[in-house]
Formats: sequence, C-alpha cells, structure tokens
Amino acid sequence: MKQTRADFDPVAPEDFDSAHAEYARLRAQCPVAHATELGGFWALTKYEDVKKAASDYAAFTTTVQNVVPKVAFTGRRPPLHLDPPEHTPYRKALNPLLSRERSDALEPRARELTRAALAPLVAQGGGDICIEFSSHLPVQIFGEWMRMPGEWLETLHRQGREFVLAVHLNDPDKMKETSLRLYDMARALIAIRREHPEDPALDPTSALLEARHEGQGLPDELIVGSVRQILLVGIVAPLVMVGNMAVHLCRDRALQDQLRAHPDQIPAAVEEFLRLYTPYRGFARTAVQDVEIRGEKICAGEAVALLYGSANRDEEVFPDGDQFILNRPNIAEHLAFGRGPHNCPGLHLGRMELKVALEEILAATPNGFELAGEITMSRWPEIGALSVPLRFP
Repeated sequence: MKQTRADFDPVAPEDFDSAHAEYARLRAQCPVAHATELGGFWALTKYEDVKKAASDYAAFTTTVQNVVPKVAFTGRRPPLHLDPPEHTPYRKALNPLLSRERSDALEPRARELTRAALAPLVAQGGGDICIEFSSHLPVQIFGEWMRMPGEWLETLHRQGREFVLAVHLNDPDKMKETSLRLYDMARALIAIRREHPEDPALDPTSALLEARHEGQGLPDELIVGSVRQILLVGIVAPLVMVGNMAVHLCRDRALQDQLRAHPDQIPAAVEEFLRLYTPYRGFARTAVQDVEIRGEKICAGEAVALLYGSANRDEEVFPDGDQFILNRPNIAEHLAFGRGPHNCPGLHLGRMELKVALEEILAATPNGFELAGEITMSRWPEIGALSVPLRFP
C-alpha cells in the first residue's frame, strides 16, 4: 500500500537557510522521514544511514531511480544508472581521465578561463556571480576536459540550463524534451570520435569507445547514455557551490578578508564549504527488499533520497555542524562527493575548479564583495543558490 504520511514538504518555498533548519528538525524528531510530493519517497537525514545506504548497492539499487524527482525518461545512462558489476567498465574507462594528476594538469587553463569569465563583472563593479559567472565557467572547463568543439559550448550551456530548470519545475515533458537534445549532442560527439579517434588516455569519448569488457566493446546505446550523462553531471554542482560560497562570505566579512590575505587556506576552506553547503540532496536509491531503519519500515520498491546536505551537518559526526570551522579534524569524512561505488568520479576536478574560482574571485576583489539583491534558490535535487547578485565596492 502506498505510503501517505508526510513528515515534510520538499516543494515548500525555501530561502538560503530554511532547508537546513528543516533537516535539523528532521534529524532530531524524524530522522527517517517520508514525503508525498515529487512522486513520494523516504528521506534519510542522518550521516550513518546515508553513508550505509550509499555504499550498499545490494540493498539500495540505483538502477530504478537515482534522483528525486525521477528524471530518467530517455534511456539508461552509465555509470550512474547501473550498479556493479554492470557499471564498472564505464568507471574503469573514465576514472583515469579524472585523476588528481589530470585535474592538476588542467588547472592553468582553468585559471585562464576563470579570469576571463570574471573580467566583465570586475569591469562593471559586480554582477550575478551565478548567472554571469558560475553557470558559464563549469561548461568551459568541462569543454576543455571533454575536448568538445568550442562552438558547441554555448549550446551546451543553454540546453543544460533548460534541462535543470525543467527538473526544478518537475516538468516531465520538458525534462524529456531537453534531455533528448543532450542525447543528440552525445551522438554527434561520438560520431566525430568514431571518424576521427583521439588518444583514449586523453579523450573521454574515445576512452569509452575503446573500452572492453570480457573482450567485447561496450553497447552503443549505453556509450551514448554515458556521454549524455557526462555532458551535464559536472555543470550544475559548481554553479550552486560558487553561489553558496559567495553568500557565506558576504555574511562573514572577517572570513572573506582572512582568505583573501591567506590564500593558502583556501583549499581547506573549500572542503568545509563542501561539507556545509553540499550541493546535492536528492540523490536516490530504491529499496531492493523490505528494510527497517530506525524503526521505520521501508518497503521493497520505494524510493529513498540520500540527504547528503543533512548528513554533512549531523551533529553526532560534525559538532556545531551549522558552523563554518576551518580545518575540522574529521573534515575528510564528509559526504559531499558521496560514498560507495557511485561516489563522484570527478571529485578532483571539482575541488580544483572551486579552489581556482574562489582564489580568483578573492584576488579580483581587493575591496571585498557584498550582496546586492535577492538570492534565488535551486529546487530538488540540488540545494543552494542559483542567483547571487554581488557588488564589488
């Protein structure tokens, strides 16, 4: 029988702090919560529960639904949509291209792109750090990593934003329409690489085309799905995270000045920002069989959201979890990049991108920056800012 209990409302209007306040309430009063909106789902809010479910693909599969709301209407997209061992060949092909060494090698170019993207805001004395900067920069850096034709990047930016907006509005028809356009881009890129192969040690699409599993090439449609997944997955989180960091630093001018004066502290600050403002909250699994967590029965086939943003503020693991504390002793335990076989393969690239962005924003604003308007918030599955107007005095 379909669960009708509503412990919280995932579509309630939010401001920058309200979702975190609600998750604190749920951790204290209803740590395994149920919502009826967005298709109905359970939500795990405690660190240990989220970590365990993310790691246990035998009990919580990603093959049915991998985010809330459910958005996969247009085919399977490895590796996220498959569990081991089916997902493993795709990760094996992509992981070397996302190593720390490859990310470090990309940093000089990422810095060039970051400075160029910031220049118009500096010249005009401010602007929307999300809309005018961090919505474009990840696409440009991703394009370098993906070795995409440069003329495609504006199209990817536009189509990616349209897909994300459709997800936030929970509009299945628009999700399907915009996703199919991204599939067209994936097929076009694969066609180029089939005709003009590149070094699979450098080019992700060529790596997937060259990959072998048990002596056979990967299925064509799953290669298409994998490239389609890659086209979007690295774009949204940096957009939101840059906005989140900017809001926090506007509220804490002392920290803003400290990091500007001591840029060597920025990598540690980025790690604490990732914990405090984890940009995803809607990654989901489906219970394979009936399971009981903290006295709540979750039935086989029911969707379960892993609230990373709540888990990373769990007071039992991170004391004063709502506070920014530089160099937390256990900061390496945060779940911003997930856990288990579906942990984010792009974690090194993501860290580098955020570090460079924060370094360059602080360096470009010697007199500081401050909020200059209303913050617009994202919706499920992300959590954080989509629009942050700033003034550079």
